[in-house]
Amino acid sequence: MEFSVKSGSPEKQRSACIVVGVFEPRRLSSTAEQLDDISEGYISNLLRRGDLEGKSGQMLLLHNVPNILSERVLLVGCGKERDLDERQYRQIINKTINTLNETGSMEAVCFLSELHVKGRDTYWKIRQAVEATQDCLYSFNSLKTRKEEPRRPLRKIVFNVPTRRELPIGERAITHALAISIGVKSCKNVANMPPNICNPAYLSEQAKTLESDYDNISVEIVDEQQMEELGMGSYLAVGRGSENESLMSVIKYSGANDDSAPIVLLGKGLTFDSGGISLKPGAAMDEMKYDMGGAAGVLGAMHALAELQLPLNVIGVLAGCENMPDANAYRPGDILTTMSGQTVEVLNTDAEGRLVLCDALTYIERFDPESVIDVATLTGACVVALGSHATGLLSTHNPLAHELLNASEQSGDRAWRLPLWEDYQEQLESPFADFTNLGGKGAGTITAACFLSRFTKKYHWAHLDIAGTAWRSGANKGSTGRPVSMLTQFLLNRAGQEQGE
Repeated sequence: MEFSVKSGSPEKQRSACIVVGVFEPRRLSSTAEQLDDISEGYISNLLRRGDLEGKSGQMLLLHNVPNILSERVLLVGCGKERDLDERQYRQIINKTINTLNETGSMEAVCFLSELHVKGRDTYWKIRQAVEATQDCLYSFNSLKTRKEEPRRPLRKIVFNVPTRRELPIGERAITHALAISIGVKSCKNVANMPPNICNPAYLSEQAKTLESDYDNISVEIVDEQQMEELGMGSYLAVGRGSENESLMSVIKYSGANDDSAPIVLLGKGLTFDSGGISLKPGAAMDEMKYDMGGAAGVLGAMHALAELQLPLNVIGVLAGCENMPDANAYRPGDILTTMSGQTVEVLNTDAEGRLVLCDALTYIERFDPESVIDVATLTGACVVALGSHATGLLSTHNPLAHELLNASEQSGDRAWRLPLWEDYQEQLESPFADFTNLGGKGAGTITAACFLSRFTKKYHWAHLDIAGTAWRSGANKGSTGRPVSMLTQFLLNRAGQEQGE
């Protein structure tokens, strides 16, 4: 898919399709008004006849509009002009791309980026449009024997900006969006892969692919023998019931001109989570292949980072593991000794992600990190609290939490902060070990983060619970690619390239 930006009058565009907006009720956008004048009222006459009201998401494709050089004009309903916000803008772009892709318009000049969206500038509108386009056109069909493809798929979009001085802004937006889209696609492809293919070794192979593709990336794989030597008893216990070896992939990106302390991104990589001895219900258990969504998200963010070549030192850690029931599987009642030396009483083997992450968080200390962000499909409680719209954010360091919240708002990949008060730590008390791996029914997302916080005393730390945002269920089941956009925005901000300046 090819994207570009230019500044020009709509009547001079020679393309397969021109895309313009119409507001409710039947009110032409400024660009649509220009086309209407050139066509001697052709468009406004259609609207008066009731062909299009302008409601958000309505589409009307016109052929051979008088005096217009382009073959088609696509009128896009944008709702009421004063109500056009970022959510509605993204929905309009999605509907537009799907329509173009189905109507044989292989290229288009899009004037929707000139619409006024509350509080958003040209950079944001073009970047969101590119990301939304790539998301719309994504499909995971590599394992299908019969692939359905559009006969004349959309291949090129030109976004129009009001003035020539905004061309560099639009070009930066496209550059950033394409890098993020590459990361999102990488995340989706790995997450959507079935668990008989995507196991911890497969995650390691994806990490090594990055190493071979980019000169400033190196990868180290920590296997079970090394984990044993390091005392990672908690991590090892979770994978004990699986035929697939637990492997932790450490991806080092060296982009800074000095040896400054790295930012570490840690992803939970449970390539399948059966629940272990505390077996999950059978319904929708197939979706537990997505329990490695955190690792997929970190892999995607590292891919986007490498594309952008940001001047940072960043380490991505993929904590690969599989949780299966077996004669050798760990049990409720077991007491595990973590790499930190702290002991954990296992109350439920389905609270396994924190047992893998806690040892990875201790391992990360050796890098003397500037900050650490872990990403995990950790708790069903987060889905109950926030649904599928927002990622749960918890942190022991307010500045880091605020940076992530800001990045989430900028990127549209939303997060919501939950408290991490000391009061909740009491729920993890154990009569037999230092603490348990389960905090009871109440505040499950918070007590899971409380557990992790006990292993993060030596650095600034934040936790992203993506249990509700990493994938969609139902007819459109599949990975969302989140939170690649948020993490990449965080790294762009850290690099001082919030909008590519």
